[in-house]
Amino acid sequence: MSISIRIDDALYETAKTRARAEMRSVPQQVSYWAKIGRAALDNPDLPIEFIRDTLLATEEDSEPFELPKQ
Repeated sequence: MSISIRIDDALYETAKTRARAEMRSVPQQVSYWAKIGRAALDNPDLPIEFIRDTLLATEEDSEPFELPKQ
């Protein structure tokens, strides 16, 4: 579902710049920021870098890791 919202012009321009640098659309960038912000508010004891890296890791394709047998 898609909904239009109003945001500050300065925030839009910042999102546009970051979106271009991170290969996202402006709506994807704002959504990404919202996801990080929500996770940070839900987990105030975690560093923002940890939250960002964890969210990025969950979006990556990966193969299961198996521990070597001892």
